[in-house]
Amino acid sequence: MRFLNNIEYRRIESTEDLEDIARIRYRAMSSVGLAPPDGTILIDDLDFKPNAHILGIYFDERLVSTLRIHHVTSSERDSVAVAHFPDVMNPLLDAGHTFIDPVRFAADPAIMREYPMLPYLTLRIVTMATDYFQTDYCLSVIKPNHRAFYKRIFNFKPMVEPRYFPKYGSNIELHWSDRIADLQNIYDRFPFFNSKPIERRLMFAPQAQLGMPSLTVRPTAQYAFERLN
Repeated sequence: MRFLNNIEYRRIESTEDLEDIARIRYRAMSSVGLAPPDGTILIDDLDFKPNAHILGIYFDERLVSTLRIHHVTSSERDSVAVAHFPDVMNPLLDAGHTFIDPVRFAADPAIMREYPMLPYLTLRIVTMATDYFQTDYCLSVIKPNHRAFYKRIFNFKPMVEPRYFPKYGSNIELHWSDRIADLQNIYDRFPFFNSKPIERRLMFAPQAQLGMPSLTVRPTAQYAFERLN
């Protein structure tokens, strides 16, 4: 909660901001030896889809991490989960289910070492998006070594057996959590994931609804927590 006082969230909508996102993705990938030498895949087609929301997390006005979410519905199916597991996802979308698909988590390695809580504050975006869009489920497309972390935080459960993807040289897993069954429990265990409706609206509402340019969004977890107690 104290660290949140120094955190700001920003919607990434300009070319200049997207270049900053590419740089932090590169630093994050470089730290684990996965950065492409020619800079490809740092920005991809899914960054520009209508259902994509790219958020930057700023600490003392410095970009320190980022996350992209897709609001996936039967009419807007662009997402990593659908691209990698179409046989699983498309029947669920045909049946009318809706999803948040969060991907592209990247953080400045130096900041991560100094502030290990940074992934949690970045992943607040996941609960805010799930809450704002009132989706049925939240997804996670991950490698096996990340499974325990996401299960502990979001109570993710596997949707299908892991599948091997040659381009990653690894198995990839698809997990999900149920908004109705799991979201309130997440708020109870991790109060800093909570937020007020105004914060969620500033993060995800269309600009036409806001009637103003995108602004820096300050976390409201502390106020939401105090209101509940």
